Amino acid sequence: MHRVVVLALDGVYPFELGIPNRVFGSAGDRYEVVTCTADGRPVRTDSDFSVAVENGPEVLATADTVVIPPYDQARITAELPAPVAAALGRIRPGTRIVSICTAAFALAAAGLLDGRPATTHWALADRFRRMFPGVALDADVLFVDDGDVLTSAGAASGVDVCLHLVRADHGSAVANLVARCCVVPPWRDGGQAQYIEQPMPQTADAGTAATRQWALDHLDLPLTLNDLADHARMSLRTFARRFRDEVGTSPGKWLIQQRVSRARHLLESSDLPVDRIAGEVGFATATSLRQHLHAAIGVSPLAYRRTFRAAATR
Repeated sequence: MHRVVVLALDGVYPFELGIPNRVFGSAGDRYEVVTCTADGRPVRTDSDFSVAVENGPEVLATADTVVIPPYDQARITAELPAPVAAALGRIRPGTRIVSICTAAFALAAAGLLDGRPATTHWALADRFRRMFPGVALDADVLFVDDGDVLTSAGAASGVDVCLHLVRADHGSAVANLVARCCVVPPWRDGGQAQYIEQPMPQTADAGTAATRQWALDHLDLPLTLNDLADHARMSLRTFARRFRDEVGTSPGKWLIQQRVSRARHLLESSDLPVDRIAGEVGFATATSLRQHLHAAIGVSPLAYRRTFRAAATR
């Protein structure tokens, strides 16, 4: 059984502390989730109570995946407290390590993000870049998967990254089941930009949500920006601006993301040939699908199908 160890640090946010157990624990008996602290003692939360756990840092050496929930911003430092540094030193090489929100600061202070891509809460991006200029920070995404180290943005993005790991480990069918159990979407469109404070639209029908749903229902068509703007009854310029404000990316990039996501689902759940899947999701050729899938996740359609069919079988 895959063991997930959650490391609770002083000032931990209670909501995010519970995310790993809620998500991985909803995947049946595929994961074992245990919680520890850096010294085995209770820790204060950012709320008005403390939490006590049964495990000390020694369980980190038994982990297949370590998840570090975020902690109070006032506790962010460029150097780790000695007990935290010692606890992280217990993690075996090759163990998958995941940070949520401010916990990226702990990984960076430990040197685990040097020269690597990462993310954290958008509101802390400037502070992070000043403290750790050697990290390739991307504040526009919900999470970054860099193989054995994953970082995620604020709060609910912890759900996104944990669902992503369930999908990577066991395929989309299991991840979708977990998402339904947790009453959350299997994935969210766009990045953090859509959550940065923006002026409210002047009218209730000024958004692009209806057009996005229409596009999802017609992915097999060669949709253009003109098609989307016409459906929304907006000028091209207005539509593109409002779309980016709401979703955090351009309409063209969003369409490619949706087509790749639909193609991944069909590769996992059907026996359709690659050229048929390309047509179903709106790519002109199987070559185009291969190029976009490789750009998104670094593998070919057939390699992806073999990997996730095996994961689903397991």
